[in-house]
Amino acid sequence: MPEIKLSSDELSLMSMFQGMTGATARDCVIDDKRDRVIFVIAQGQMGLAIGKEGASVKKIERAVHRPVEVVEWADDVEGLIRNSLGAKFVQEVRVSDKLDGTKGVVVVVDSRKKGAVLGLGGKNAEKVRLLAKRYFEVSNLQITSEL
Repeated sequence: MPEIKLSSDELSLMSMFQGMTGATARDCVIDDKRDRVIFVIAQGQMGLAIGKEGASVKKIERAVHRPVEVVEWADDVEGLIRNSLGAKFVQEVRVSDKLDGTKGVVVVVDSRKKGAVLGLGGKNAEKVRLLAKRYFEVSNLQITSEL
């Protein structure tokens, strides 16, 4: 896993997130391109992080004045992709190692749910690419439906 350096803004957001939700934040990504904040939380703490009927996430969104997304951590690239896109939508994840040490990933989803998986304007696909590259050196991630 590559070394990740957090800015002071990211550290303060993680501290606020942990204080408001009680869930352990492993990482925070400020996505200025999509004007959102993505928190990666420890395994098994998704319910705590979201709160009853999304109350914790809504409270944090009001505090940071940006949309907030929460992703549960996984120790492997397949698990992180499933957690980011929604495990029920992902049919298969194929990982291939490239000669330059990076990885290529093909994610197969149900053709009827592809729009929901990609998100409005491809925001979910962009989130997965960002996180997969950050943690697992994935250089190419393709989301496709079965033919």
